[in-house]
Amino acid sequence: MSTYTIAAFYKFIELTDIAKMQIAIKKFAQSKDVLGTLLLAPEGINGTLAGTEDNINAMVAFLRSYTPFADLECKYSIYDVMPFQKIKVYFKKEIVTLGMPNINPEHKTGVHVAAEHWNDLISKPDVFVLDTRNTYEVELGTFKNAINPNTEYFRDFPRYVAEQLDPTQHKNIAMFCTGGIRCEKASAYLLEQGFENVYQLEGGILKYLEKTETENSLWEGKCFIFDDRIVLEKEAIKTS
Repeated sequence: MSTYTIAAFYKFIELTDIAKMQIAIKKFAQSKDVLGTLLLAPEGINGTLAGTEDNINAMVAFLRSYTPFADLECKYSIYDVMPFQKIKVYFKKEIVTLGMPNINPEHKTGVHVAAEHWNDLISKPDVFVLDTRNTYEVELGTFKNAINPNTEYFRDFPRYVAEQLDPTQHKNIAMFCTGGIRCEKASAYLLEQGFENVYQLEGGILKYLEKTETENSLWEGKCFIFDDRIVLEKEAIKTS
């Protein structure tokens, strides 16, 4: 049975000449039968691509040939069916839509906490554990005792902060999302709003599930992902 390798990645970095890059990336992906969705914006890159292991490795190497993406980090999983129907390479205003282009995670974000240390952090009684994903994602699975912001879209996050959080009351906030990208912007936003101790799960839920043995996991349920697989089981995640 054939299997497909799925690479998920993002990086906040200032980009120029995006139109030329967009054409070249799509052309290379097509030459390698790589499918998926990739976003390019002035603030960086965000994508999930799938193909054979060799072709995905070639695709990642091609992306890293661009100086801004030389150190691009990827999270890998495997699946026995191609989870995408076509290759899409888009130009967007933001690679993850908060609706506030002035928030720049390249310059300042929360403290990144490795998966190995996440359990200790979120088990502390004075830490407010916040799931930055949307309601339909949270309903499938989340961390024990995490708060659901009940947002329909990520751009609703600033309203949730204004209505429910207070820098004088929420002294220590630990946030997480699927792959880490939303936390980059969410933590940058909280810092701008005066919250002092803001932490984020490095590599997101995907990295946590990869690194954490089931018997030690504080994750409950399944992880929603944005392709035809819908949810990702721990067994499908490739260890690095």
